[in-house]
Amino acid sequence: MSTLASLVTPSALIDETRMMRNISRMQDRMNALGMRLRPHVKTSKCVEVARRQLGQGARGITVSTLKEAECFFAAGFNDILYAACIPPSKVDRALALRRRGCDLTVIVDSMEAARSLAETGRANAHAFDVMIEIDSDGHRSGVRAGDRLLIDIARELTAGGANLKGVLTHAGSSYDLNTSDSLEQLAEQERREIVAAAEQLRAAGFPCPEVSVGSTPTALSATNLPGVTEVRAGVYVFFDLVMSNVGVCTPQDIALSVLTTVIGHQAEKGWVIVDAGWMAMSRDRGTAKQALDYGYGAVCDVHGDMISGYSVAAANQEHGIISHGGGSSDRDVAERFPIGSLLRILPNHACATGAQHGEYCLVDGQGQISRWTRFNGW
Repeated sequence: MSTLASLVTPSALIDETRMMRNISRMQDRMNALGMRLRPHVKTSKCVEVARRQLGQGARGITVSTLKEAECFFAAGFNDILYAACIPPSKVDRALALRRRGCDLTVIVDSMEAARSLAETGRANAHAFDVMIEIDSDGHRSGVRAGDRLLIDIARELTAGGANLKGVLTHAGSSYDLNTSDSLEQLAEQERREIVAAAEQLRAAGFPCPEVSVGSTPTALSATNLPGVTEVRAGVYVFFDLVMSNVGVCTPQDIALSVLTTVIGHQAEKGWVIVDAGWMAMSRDRGTAKQALDYGYGAVCDVHGDMISGYSVAAANQEHGIISHGGGSSDRDVAERFPIGSLLRILPNHACATGAQHGEYCLVDGQGQISRWTRFNGW
């Protein structure tokens, strides 16, 4: 076991107590709603984190890359949903995973993708499990409920080479909201749109056993989900400053931080220089368009308690510049933050910050540290 003082900085830290509280909170909410929870492991990309999510009652996982699917399958996870529309160039790789025994489901939202998938299935005497992505909020991808394209895709998939498992959607525009009323309304819109798509398929004679919705804000804001069979959510496991601004957590719930060392000062400017730049925090500035902008991250003491008013205001590759956001420079920064002292930085976007690191350092309730591998790539 290591201690914080023994770590090389910058290092990605997971506060175990906060993480387990976050996992329990989401699982308890899904249990109350009668929903199956399929966590999106793209946030952590870490087997040990996902094991704790399933250990609390989640069933199956969601991935965003085939690399994730391969790594989690190798670690013993079998029920995997690849929640990015699969292009023709990746169909053979998905087939290889399924032939090794992986219960992999893929998604499409176009005739081209559906045709490529079905043709490959037929040519290999195989039937892929497929879901059709539904656009419930104009955020990114998917077919709109009521669009004839939905029926055409279903017909292509069910003509051979594929099994139509159902529909799924992601209300990504929830990240732009910040009131409980607006989040609850979007959660209901997400539910209403995908249920309409499922009913459209069934009315045309197609199977639609699974109806999958998901985003952390809508999952935590939905009050009733009739017609839905499962919920997907990811960033809740760590949370981040964007989610805090959205209003579904507080900074004290954020389980991921970056440990950094003070390496210099510009006292006349009120600057503290640390060794965590954008290579450690990422360039994600997700809070810049929100009411409370944390720069490249909020500053905490070594124990993880926020230091009011301080943020990483600017970042170079390996340098972070901490300053006070109150409008006047703090000329006592050298005394307040001595050279060599340790700080923690809370991330704007947990997924992006985690992606900058090859491992997590898990900090337990006694301050002892274990190392957990994470992976990147596609």
